[in-house]
Amino acid sequence: MNTTTVTPLTTAEAEALVATARRAAELAGATVSVTVLDAGGHLLAFRRDDRAVLISGETSTRKAYTALQLNAPTADLVDLVKPDGPFHSLPTALDRPLLFIAGGLPVHRSGRLIGAIGVGGGAPEQDHSFAAAAVEELAR
Repeated sequence: MNTTTVTPLTTAEAEALVATARRAAELAGATVSVTVLDAGGHLLAFRRDDRAVLISGETSTRKAYTALQLNAPTADLVDLVKPDGPFHSLPTALDRPLLFIAGGLPVHRSGRLIGAIGVGGGAPEQDHSFAAAAVEELAR
């Protein structure tokens, strides 16, 4: 039995994730919303750029939630929910806010899931890259 304690994602780290993702988006000329959840799915940090489309707040949160619940980048899950995919009914089978669009990433520390980040507002590939930049910076 592994009894190693892993420090939870802190509010300061969540705010740093938001800031890094927003910087990456700004450099790309995108306006986005960024959501960070802790391992229990509770909101730790959120920010919507002034000019980001309103729905980006909801999509960033759902992407983070999906990445957290499935412990996988949402970009890796897109094909699984297509009509011929093994999880095609998952988005409607659960009464949960899942969203299978790139832009959500789980956050790990010492191999353990400690939270997730979701970015919405840019193209899906952009959102994924903004979230990835934030997670990479946190790991340094």
